[in-house]
This record gives sequence, C-alpha cells and structure tokens, in this order.
Amino acid sequence: MTTIGRLARRFGLSRSTLLYYDSIGLLSPCSRTANGYRLYSDEDAERLKTICRYRGAGITLENIKRVLDSASERLVGILEQRLTDLNGEIHGLQEQQRMIVGLLEKQGHLSQAAIMNRERWISLLASSGFGEKEMQQWHARFERSAPGKHREFLELLCLSDQEIISVRESSRAWGRGLEQVAGG
Repeated sequence: MTTIGRLARRFGLSRSTLLYYDSIGLLSPCSRTANGYRLYSDEDAERLKTICRYRGAGITLENIKRVLDSASERLVGILEQRLTDLNGEIHGLQEQQRMIVGLLEKQGHLSQAAIMNRERWISLLASSGFGEKEMQQWHARFERSAPGKHREFLELLCLSDQEIISVRESSRAWGRGLEQVAGG
C-alpha cells in the first residue's frame, strides 16, 4: 500500500491530479486509513501506469475511462481515431511550417529558422560523403520502396508542391535507369 503523495511522485504527477482522477472515477484508492488518508495498492499503481501511458499517447481521460472500464476492443477504435487526429494535426503543422518558411524567405531571415530544409538536408548528406549520384540513388530507392513516405519527407523539407513533383519524377526516372542497368 502506498499513499497518494508517494504514488504521485512515483509517476511524476501532482497530488491534485490523483485527487481529480478519483473525483471522476478514473483511479480510486483501494482503501483509506483510520484518518481518512487514501491508500493505493499495486493494482492501482498498475492502473495509473496504464493511464499515464494512454495520456502520453494523447488519449482523453474520458476515453481512457471507457477503455479501462469496458471491453478492450474499444481501445483499437480509440487508438485509430487518435492516430487519424494526429495525422490531421501533423498535416496542419506542416502547412503552417511551409507558410512560415515562405514568409521567412520573403524577409530574408530563413537562415535563422531552426528547421530541416532542402539546403540543410543536402549539406548533411554531403558531409556524410554523399555525392550527387548517391543522393539521386537515395531518393530513387526511397521513392520506389515507400512513395507516400518519400512525399511526406519532401514536405518536411518545406518544398513546394511543384518541387516535390519534380524531385519525385526525377527519382522515378533515375530508378528506371538503375533497373535498366541492373537488368540489361
């Protein structure tokens, strides 16, 4: 058995967070002392560990309660919805990032932004010993093995839609050339 303060410290939470979890029926103590102090069991600590893991994934307390209080098939639906929500948030953030990069380019302040962009990526590859040929091969392999992920990566470099199309088309052409050399 452990007290609310010790349990809170163990999980890096505040005492008031555990009091709130108790008030909404998410995590209630298994017993109380004669003085009314809350006591938590090892099973309660395991439940809190699960709650923290789900909170870390961004799942709402309401959905966590549903999952913990019902059948586990609900978890899959909740996780799938959270993943869909995250993908939307990421896409929105990428759009904002491209917008900000465009504004910084107009102002001549792009070098001050600590983001990965085309120039930084090329510099990183060059410093790793990649020449132009190796960079083209890298893109061709990426495009061939995971075209959707390659596009997402190019978006993270804040390339415009036209630049992305151009890189992907040249990657496909380069990849066809590699296949012809290997096959011929």
